[in-house]
Amino acid sequence: MPKLTVQNLGQLEVKVAPGQTLLKALHAQGNDWMHACGGKGRCTTCRIIVLQGLEHFGPLTEAEIRYRNKGRLQENERLTCQSTLEKGDATGKVPEQTKLPHLVYS
Repeated sequence: MPKLTVQNLGQLEVKVAPGQTLLKALHAQGNDWMHACGGKGRCTTCRIIVLQGLEHFGPLTEAEIRYRNKGRLQENERLTCQSTLEKGDATGKVPEQTKLPHLVYS
C-alpha cells in the first residue's frame, strides 16, 4: 500500500488505500488537515507541497487543472481532497498558509 510522509508534521506516515484520496487517508488515521470547503475541490486549503514522488500520484483532476490554470496550484502541489497515490510512496509538507494553529509543525 502506498505511503505518504508529511515531513513537517514530525515525519507523519499515512498509508493510502487504492482509490482513497490523501485527505480521506489522513482523516482515517485521525489526523487533522485543513479543508475549508469540506473536501469538495472548491478551494486550495487542503493542498500539499510534494517534495518527492509526484510521479506516483494519480492524474490531475478537473478541479486541480482549474486551479493550476488560475495560478493557485503550483506544479509541485496537489489537493489532498482530490489526489490519490497510485503506485508508490511520496513525501510532502503542509504549506505555511494552511497550517492549523493547534498542530506542532517542524
